[in-house]
Amino acid sequence: MNDRGNITWHHTTITKKDRLLLNGHKSCVLWFTGLSGSGKSTLANAVDHMLFQESYRSYVLDGDNIRHGLNGDLSFLPEDRKENIRRIGEVAKLFVDSGQIVCTAFISPFLEDRELVRNMFEPGEFIEIYVNCPIFVCEDRDPKGLYKKARKGEIPEFTGVSSPYEAPSHPEIIIDSHKMTIEQSVDKVIGYLKDKKIL
Repeated sequence: MNDRGNITWHHTTITKKDRLLLNGHKSCVLWFTGLSGSGKSTLANAVDHMLFQESYRSYVLDGDNIRHGLNGDLSFLPEDRKENIRRIGEVAKLFVDSGQIVCTAFISPFLEDRELVRNMFEPGEFIEIYVNCPIFVCEDRDPKGLYKKARKGEIPEFTGVSSPYEAPSHPEIIIDSHKMTIEQSVDKVIGYLKDKKIL
């Protein structure tokens, strides 16, 4: 039985605007997307570290960590992948409402799913960062040994091998992680945040 008609949205006493004034910076989601092994998690954590050092409120939502708990009930089939991204979007929205800069590191392979999440946010709050890296470089890195398993058919629906990756058409930021150092990549992201007056 669906009782959604009996659910009411409760407005909080402290608003997002109040939290932004307290923090001294705006909130947003930095949505890192790219193939497995492209460097999303490494970059998201490096950006988070830089923000922390500068006393900005931030947090990292990582794909594997989320699937250990909140999304532990979901498979990697297309419909579950869609739900995985939707839930992450809702969680990221709560973080942004709390006044934080949230760095999300998820393959999120489909344009439609990323657009769905973008539409959850106010203009300028969703910053898509395409961590671009050729698949042969990702496979060469293969930090978790996933490509090797996927090539053997041990992992079905693996992005880039047996399932497609739809690259962003108009991301706010492109990071060519096979050409740029981690320091250059962090500087590019932080520079964007400063240019947009988020920091």
